[in-house]
Amino acid sequence: MTTPPEGAPDGGPPVAVRTTGLRKTYSGPRGDVPAVQGVDLEVAQGEFFGLLGPNGAGKSTTIGMLTTLVLPTAGTAEVCGLDVVRRPVEVKRRIGMVSQNNTLDNELDAFENLEFRGRYFGMSGRDARRRAGELLEMFNLQDRRKGTPFELSGGQAKRLMICRALVHRPEVLFLDEPTAGLDPQNRVNLWEVLRGLQKEGQTIVLTTHYMEEAEALCDRLAVIDHGKVLASGTVDGLKDTAGADTVITVSYDGTPPDALGALRERPGVQRVEVAGEQVRVFASEPDGVLGELVAAGSAAGVGVTDAAQLRPSLETVFLTLTGREYRD
Repeated sequence: MTTPPEGAPDGGPPVAVRTTGLRKTYSGPRGDVPAVQGVDLEVAQGEFFGLLGPNGAGKSTTIGMLTTLVLPTAGTAEVCGLDVVRRPVEVKRRIGMVSQNNTLDNELDAFENLEFRGRYFGMSGRDARRRAGELLEMFNLQDRRKGTPFELSGGQAKRLMICRALVHRPEVLFLDEPTAGLDPQNRVNLWEVLRGLQKEGQTIVLTTHYMEEAEALCDRLAVIDHGKVLASGTVDGLKDTAGADTVITVSYDGTPPDALGALRERPGVQRVEVAGEQVRVFASEPDGVLGELVAAGSAAGVGVTDAAQLRPSLETVFLTLTGREYRD
């Protein structure tokens, strides 16, 4: 008998996904490489939850463990109240997964990709065909039903992959960088599709390195880097609790002026970083900082080649937490 997911501690919706001390270490010729280091997460039923972080942060490995594709080194992970290590088959029946890469069957057309997936999950031929038709219409792909994956655009292929993941009506949908490689129009269109799914009650766990995507879609999110959760909560909550500062960045056409040392003592300035000819200032009280940087350069005979001021956002939350830019 399946154990139902436990309710949230505050009496809210049941927990759909829970990890405790989740770890994954890969061993190789150069020694052990920790990919995930003690991740604790909870995702409620019906929630749109995001894992936000740069490439190589450990997001995909975390999703891999939650979807039974990667075996954890330590810790526990439960999906729909089921341990992913002890009961992987039952977990697979309850989840849908959309990976970064196109995994559609190239020998089948769009309709057949969905029909065959339905049959794989035990649907009758009639039910599988009905479900395939419903999904193609829902995702505006009915005119591509006979198209092979090679004949679909990037956005159409991604939508078809989501259709395929939804054929068996999973309780939790996992999306690993679902809009990577898509042009802005297809990305925004896919956002609308995903919002619609959540409105219908679908639990969604998303990994992304697009900050605007996380802010547009997620009820809550966790910022992750080097396999660790740096902070988690709502977007507004992260801005408050992470102490996100305004980030003022100035690039000079020479060595930054020595006068910057005094800027570190300015009220409201939390941190000043100098990297080559660029200076980055983290300030909770940013008024006048940019002017001081320009004036300091002018006084030292150093010109300003570029300047930017970013108000508190998911990007500045991340920069405040890590003290460096997103990596490629």
